[in-house]
Amino acid sequence: MYPCQRCGACCRLVGESILTRELAGADGCCKWLDKSTNLCKRYATRPIFCNVDKYYEKFLQNTMSRDAFYQLNQTACRSLRLRWKEKVNHA
Repeated sequence: MYPCQRCGACCRLVGESILTRELAGADGCCKWLDKSTNLCKRYATRPIFCNVDKYYEKFLQNTMSRDAFYQLNQTACRSLRLRWKEKVNHA
């Protein structure tokens, strides 16, 4: 299972991506994010691109290793956390 840190950065920046913009509320955060806990209000039924493991199994298991996909996601996650931190510090 992907080691999500549950920081909420990906959910708070969901409005900045063309792929996920439809999930954003007026503030750019995912409309399903509980901002007090950083947890998804519809975790069990979240879209497939919000589920690293299911996305890998459906689309990528024949093209790359799970470890390689996790590394890509961890790199993206670090970048999102930095962007969120910068956004909060400049607000």
